[in-house]
Order: sequence, then structure tokens, then C-alpha cells
Amino acid sequence: MVKVFIQSTNKYPKDQKTIKKSITETLIKNRVGGNIEISVAIVGEVQMDLLSKKYLKDDLAHEVLSFPLEESESPDGVLRLGDIILCWPQVVLAAKRDGVKVEDEVYKLTAHSMEHLLGKHHE
Repeated sequence: MVKVFIQSTNKYPKDQKTIKKSITETLIKNRVGGNIEISVAIVGEVQMDLLSKKYLKDDLAHEVLSFPLEESESPDGVLRLGDIILCWPQVVLAAKRDGVKVEDEVYKLTAHSMEHLLGKHHE
């Protein structure tokens, strides 16, 4: 069973359906199953900038960040993969830049972050 915890302020929409679909399909594609938990936060630029400076030591504008937690099941049998942070204003800008719907950009960025949480990294 996959549990997805999504947090957002009232300022930014929670596209729960797209986020959960992206996570589920990425897990299936990578043949990962079992009791899994993932946390997703939708934040603004100020919060994302603070996270970027603290953890990446940069001043770049990021659409998404991922923070892996575990590589194996915990004693309670749950695999907690980690956290995905989406910066809503940057997601909207990226969708406009790429000429796609915001929903499609959310899907793509969530899937990309899931790949990172599963240990896959781009060059």
C-alpha cells in the first residue's frame, strides 16, 4: 500500500490526483511495491530558496527538490522513501516555458523526484 502525504498552504493548490498518479506509476515502472510512504510539500519561492541555501548551498531557483530517507524497510515494515518539495511558482513558470499544462509539469517533476528517491540520478 502506498501512502502519499501532501501538504500545502491555501495559497497553492494540491493536485493530489496528479501527484499520486505520478508516484504510483513511477513505483510500478521501477517494480517497487509494499508498504511505502512519501511526503510531498507544495511551497512558495521563499521556502524553496531557504531549502536550497540550507541543503544545496546554492541560490538557484528550483522547481523541485527531493530528500531521500531510507533505503530499506523500517522495523514497522514501512519503506519511507522521503520527501518531495514542489515550488508552485516555479512549476507554473516551467509549464509555461515548456508549453505544457501545469498538471503535466507536476506529473513530470514528481516522477523525476521519485526516481531520485529510488536512487536513480541523472548526470
